[in-house]
Amino acid sequence: MKAAIDIGTNTVLLLVAEVNNGRLKVLREEQRMPRLGKGVDVRGSISDEAAAKVIEVLKEYKSIISKEYREVIETIVTATSAVRDASNRKQFLDKVEKETGLKVNVLSGKDEAESTFSGALTVFESDSKGDVFVLDIGGGSTEVALGRNGTLVDAYSFDMGCVRFTERFLQQDPPFQEQIRQCRDAVESMLDTYKFKPKKKVQAVGVAGTMTSLAAMDLQIDEYDPRHMNGRVIVREKLKKGIEVFSLHTHQQLLELSPKVLKGREDIFLAGLLILEGFLNYFGLEEIIVSTGGIRHGILTQKDENNISKS
Repeated sequence: MKAAIDIGTNTVLLLVAEVNNGRLKVLREEQRMPRLGKGVDVRGSISDEAAAKVIEVLKEYKSIISKEYREVIETIVTATSAVRDASNRKQFLDKVEKETGLKVNVLSGKDEAESTFSGALTVFESDSKGDVFVLDIGGGSTEVALGRNGTLVDAYSFDMGCVRFTERFLQQDPPFQEQIRQCRDAVESMLDTYKFKPKKKVQAVGVAGTMTSLAAMDLQIDEYDPRHMNGRVIVREKLKKGIEVFSLHTHQQLLELSPKVLKGREDIFLAGLLILEGFLNYFGLEEIIVSTGGIRHGILTQKDENNISKS
């Protein structure tokens, strides 16, 4: 039994699972939204307030593990874009270790994409055949990984995310149409900075909060439920219509549409949808499949597979 904690730009996620031969049996998942990356895009550093919120979440998770999952033999903590980009990242990491005893591994963009690719596919029973894109829309960065017959062949981390692009482009509530156009243009320009070479027929899988929130709203459920979310298909045309509607809503109105699902991401949800739409448009994809897997799943399976290969 192992645990993985993923410190993202918007969320801090916990996974407790039994790991066996690269397969996961999920025992517990938790999500908190302290938004560590608030203002990092403009200011360049993590605020004391955001750091304190994250440390409180880490203490809570550590308590859950020690009290309820004493069989856990290892807890792996990773951090991504907000920490990677912050000028005061060393101070933040030192403070976390001093106050919680947890050592944080800061993933490079490439490592993040690789872990996401592994994690996204763990929730599906069958092995993937052909070309598969895995899309991870984070708060500060968006990772795209391309796999072929279950093996990763290319991956890249783009400096765009739902927190970063909300702060950069969608400052009004609701945003002006010109701001939405600028955000769409920026997504397309960003995707154009790295060239993937998928085969003609490629399947897309999407992970993280934008995808799972969209799946929950599509399913008309108000709880995080991997059993129903995994495998849910989001169709591009329906997404486009959803964006037209959501872009006219204030953050409060969005929250009222789905209080439990959008709590903590109501102000950044639209930017995530615009990144998703831009990805589908750029690669000419009609649909994307939702996965509740992610970095934390990938970290545990990768480490287990490495241990197997060494033994």
